[in-house]
Amino acid sequence: MRTTTEAAARRHSKLLIIGSGPAGYTAAIYASRSALAPMLIEGLQPGGQLTITTEVENWPGDTRVQGPDLMARMGEHARQLGTEIIQDYIVEVDLSRRPFVAVGDGGARYTADSLVIATGANARWLGLDSERLYRGKGVSACATCDGYFFRQRVVAVVGGGNTAVEDALHMAHFASEVYLIHRRDSLRADKTNQARLLANEKIRPIWNTEVAEVLGDGKKVTGLCLKQRLSGESSTLPVDGLFVAIGHDPATSLFKGQLAMDEDGYLLVTPGSTATSVAGVFAAGDVQDKHFRQAVVSAGMGCMAALEAERFLINTQAGASQAE
Repeated sequence: MRTTTEAAARRHSKLLIIGSGPAGYTAAIYASRSALAPMLIEGLQPGGQLTITTEVENWPGDTRVQGPDLMARMGEHARQLGTEIIQDYIVEVDLSRRPFVAVGDGGARYTADSLVIATGANARWLGLDSERLYRGKGVSACATCDGYFFRQRVVAVVGGGNTAVEDALHMAHFASEVYLIHRRDSLRADKTNQARLLANEKIRPIWNTEVAEVLGDGKKVTGLCLKQRLSGESSTLPVDGLFVAIGHDPATSLFKGQLAMDEDGYLLVTPGSTATSVAGVFAAGDVQDKHFRQAVVSAGMGCMAALEAERFLINTQAGASQAE
């Protein structure tokens, strides 16, 4: 009996979707409803970043839902409509000509007339074992996703750029007290954000300091072990939550040299569209969105990408017919 990957070897589709988060699954749903019979390659983390998120309270229609459950429902929705979901990881692409070619980790080759890239972005973490232990138990990389759970609690935000400052300001709406921990003595954020942060009585900056360890009782975060960079002195800071805001890395290394990107590696698209620099290739979700990084925004982009891919295929087919 052949494996899923073997069965997919040298497979062709009108639309290939790389990535399986909200953007990828939504693109698959819309493409299936348009009778494009899409194939979707799940990648290393089927369901994307929401599979490591516990409770989600900002998904329309669900007062509260577990992230993994939401992704499972979206995947099943796409499958029921006819999307072929393949367990594989793309390691190579050729976008220089059509049909586009994508090569899986096991050597399977997928060709497609159009392509939706929904590979997402990964939050940068501090790299601590204790940080990994308490992810989803008080440690988060998304203040706008999880801030609501820390109403009237004490929290800390790590970072010194705009994201960190904006996260601290956002958390000040919910938390009783917010500590902004930065390894330097000044912020990289723009002056307007800095002024807002320094004027907020709930926010207390802690300069020249690093988080050495996340403390907890096994079930939740209870504090942080801090290290002062100049003196080397250690101290303990009692907090209920830690938000890591040191940036994201878009999963775009696969497309370097083939698609236009900004200085941070995010795919560039036509304003108001998901179209990339290569005709027939569309980008949806965090792979091109460095500002919002919300599941509902990614889903909307997935819808756009599928509809634009359908339009591209119709126009391409019409052009070919006229040429004949």
